Amino acid sequence: MYDRETRFPMQETMNHARIEYTEKVVMHMASRRCTVLGISLSGAVLGIVTEFRIPREFCLDIPEARIPKIGCTLLRINANNTIQIRFLRLLSERDLNRIFVFSTHPAHRDLKVLDLRA
Repeated sequence: MYDRETRFPMQETMNHARIEYTEKVVMHMASRRCTVLGISLSGAVLGIVTEFRIPREFCLDIPEARIPKIGCTLLRINANNTIQIRFLRLLSERDLNRIFVFSTHPAHRDLKVLDLRA
């Protein structure tokens, strides 16, 4: 399914995020910190500080941008402590701009502004 979708261009960013998933298929939710290194409308690249077992499906939470749970599926685990993920639904332009506003990446500094009326 994902190989037939169009790939949107990945843009560099630097946001703090959380991966939330259930452990051992029970109701106990675990959460781990990560960093969003690149993002597009359909996927992202996450940097992970510590090694842990990552499930195939999980939720991504970006608290700075106030974007609650985004359903994700794991595509690839790289050797340099980064993972590639795909979102289960496309992000809206509003959510993507909101992520760029709160990014600490130098490319997004004072470039995007948040529309308070929206």
